[in-house]
Amino acid sequence: MAHLELKNITVRFGGLYALSELSFAIHTGEILGLIGPNGAGKTTIFNVLTGVYKPTEGDVTFEGESILGKKPHEIFSRGVARTFQNIRLFSKMTALENTMVAMHCRSNKGVMGALLRTNSQKAEEAFIKEKALEALKFMGVIQFADTVASNLPYGSQRRLEIARALASEPKVLLLDEPAAGMNPSESSELMKDIARISERGIDVLLVEHDMKVVMGVCNRIVCVEHGIKIAEGSPQEIQNNPKVIEAYLGQPAAKHD
Repeated sequence: MAHLELKNITVRFGGLYALSELSFAIHTGEILGLIGPNGAGKTTIFNVLTGVYKPTEGDVTFEGESILGKKPHEIFSRGVARTFQNIRLFSKMTALENTMVAMHCRSNKGVMGALLRTNSQKAEEAFIKEKALEALKFMGVIQFADTVASNLPYGSQRRLEIARALASEPKVLLLDEPAAGMNPSESSELMKDIARISERGIDVLLVEHDMKVVMGVCNRIVCVEHGIKIAEGSPQEIQNNPKVIEAYLGQPAAKHD
């Protein structure tokens, strides 16, 4: 079953086509990789899926219902969370505070509850804090709970951003180059974390340039070039696909007799 699906999506900025009649789906229970050269349209795809961009043509469905035209916070509340290629933490807030912010979409108490400090408001705040701490622990950054985000090591900031997304209790998690800037050891640990996220019943769409990470953790991979899907299949099929090799190397794959 398709959980989140792009259907014939075209995104045009003036006369420039960022995406052209692009279709693929994230199936329930899978980790889907999205790869392609720089400028292929990967981040544009994330922006379409999360409501930042409205496509020129096509449709986006989540759990069988169109979410086209929905605002980013509405899509987030429905269960589609994302991280960013360039880290976007609240730099002056602690790791715990950053993570608690993501739980706002699950909050039932309004402004008056917060001002009056009712018992139910206090109980909900305690629950949010507990869930935020669980997310930090899951991503291995619980020791930084009271540390200001800007003071965290780079790799830990990456993990914090994922923890924040997980705290929102998503059904689908979009990871935009989560291994960027990580050393091989950190990337290896991240692969294990992504697998554990999937085991929690969260579908994952992964954009990543580190092919070791993509090939090691993804069930299926989609490759795009110039906003067009050029290949889709298992990691082995993608590795051996001549169009994919040409897109990355800039020349046709060598033929052997």
